[in-house]
Amino acid sequence: MASVQDLKRRVRSVRNTRKITKAMELVASARLRRAQARIEAMRPYADRMQELMVGVARAASTNRPGGLPLLERREVRRVAIVPLTGDRGLAGPFNAQILRHTFGLERQLSGEGADVRWLVAGKKGRSTLSFRRYEVDQAWTGFSDQPAYSDAQAIAHRLAELYAAKELDRVIVVYNHFVSALVQRVVEQELLPIPERVLEAGVEGAAPPEHVGDFIYEPEPDQILDRLLPVYLETELYRALLESAASEQGARMTAMRNASKNAADLIDALTLAMNRARQAEITQEILEVVAGADALSA
Repeated sequence: MASVQDLKRRVRSVRNTRKITKAMELVASARLRRAQARIEAMRPYADRMQELMVGVARAASTNRPGGLPLLERREVRRVAIVPLTGDRGLAGPFNAQILRHTFGLERQLSGEGADVRWLVAGKKGRSTLSFRRYEVDQAWTGFSDQPAYSDAQAIAHRLAELYAAKELDRVIVVYNHFVSALVQRVVEQELLPIPERVLEAGVEGAAPPEHVGDFIYEPEPDQILDRLLPVYLETELYRALLESAASEQGARMTAMRNASKNAADLIDALTLAMNRARQAEITQEILEVVAGADALSA
């Protein structure tokens, strides 16, 4: 049985740990609110961007060019998987469920005969892939909790460059979609080639652009569309990065809350054990005193 001093040290250690987890929970909560605000702020921009693309695509539909690289469809031989992970741990299953889903997707694509290439965002994803001896073409790190639009631009530019050079035939991004602080859902989204439904349907629930023929485009609609497609790719990646950042903070807040609760339960159990040990020591001392007194009086 542990001594009272040992139990006191353990209680002190767990209390210090609880202070850390409680502080991390509060920090994650504040960052989660900011991440949610950023998602809400960019949604109108993303919706207007998609509506603009729909209008321009319909204007160019009479002579839809076949030379737009990001719309080109070809036989799928090389597929890039882009998992969006975090730079840090202590976020519950946030990173694990992304990587588990990613490896399942990799097995599926390999079974279909595709050559899988890896580009990853986040230190956790990079380190896991390196540990498993996967060759990582490129990794972006240092911004998982607070991504900027420039980070999305860097990733989008590289992916578009590889696709236009025909080094890739398909690009899939895997990330955590933020539902709530308790729920993050893994989503896999095909980025390239840009799906035709994006140009045909537009924003779900939004009215289609009217009077397309009343507009005169300068330059030609196909040239405008060629410029809009990379911006759309950047916007989609930025939205995915913001969703991933919010999911990471939500998962970390929940994990730290559970850790604080477990620490409190452990402190209660250790305090009870410490009190029992102290009581046993006192009882033992009383017995020794009584035994000594009996020995002297005999």
